[in-house]
Amino acid sequence: MESSQEAGMRIGEVAAKAGVSVRALRYYEQQDLLHSTRNPGGQRQYPAGAVERVRLIQQLYSVGLPSRTIREVLPFADSGEMSPELLELLAAERDRLDRQMTDLREVRNRLHDCITEARNQAGAGSPS
Repeated sequence: MESSQEAGMRIGEVAAKAGVSVRALRYYEQQDLLHSTRNPGGQRQYPAGAVERVRLIQQLYSVGLPSRTIREVLPFADSGEMSPELLELLAAERDRLDRQMTDLREVRNRLHDCITEARNQAGAGSPS
């Protein structure tokens, strides 16, 4: 059950609850990723669920998805319906993320090896 406090949240409330800036919310609106209405005083009002939507947008941005792709993914998040084109797009993005994770693991392992080697050398030079 929704609380009346969450329905019609103002921009500052959504920003604070989602952990983003007000500027980010305005940008998401410009990119057609987030929608608001205006109250009689002209202030933005966001629907219940806006905080979760913003968190999803943040996650999708954080893995490198561009706005146009996020715009295509959000309707699926809302309805659960997926077109063959969206399925293909998501599979390509998943494959890109898999490659990126493999690359990150390789870099992490190299860093680990460098750290281990440096510590071993530092330990070899110190008196016992």
